[in-house]
Amino acid sequence: MATTDLPRMTEKQFSRAKKLLRHLCANYDRGNCLLLDDGYDPCPCPQLISNTLLCRYFRSAVLPADRELWAEIMGGTSLRRCIVCGRPIFRPSNAAKYCINCAARERRKKDAARKQKHRLDVRKSGL
Repeated sequence: MATTDLPRMTEKQFSRAKKLLRHLCANYDRGNCLLLDDGYDPCPCPQLISNTLLCRYFRSAVLPADRELWAEIMGGTSLRRCIVCGRPIFRPSNAAKYCINCAARERRKKDAARKQKHRLDVRKSGL
């Protein structure tokens, strides 16, 4: 993949990616990259200083941990928007309509409505 073909990040996406890099990357060592270290001079992490997705390890192992950020940056057909809040979401299936937060909220609403309907049905049958 040529450098011009690599996805670029906005400043907001770049700051989220740096947080992911610092917390989840196995090759990150206090600003340096262990994969590029030759034993003599420490090499700074290229992903930490560039808003282009240069590091293959970051792209394949670290970035997918934040599905929303992955969907925003990588784009493609899997990028959709939550129907409640409008945030971009990664859709593992065609049935997914909500982001993680809204999905939990909608599930609680539907569970409460189903349980309330069941209670009403039980009361009616007991009369």
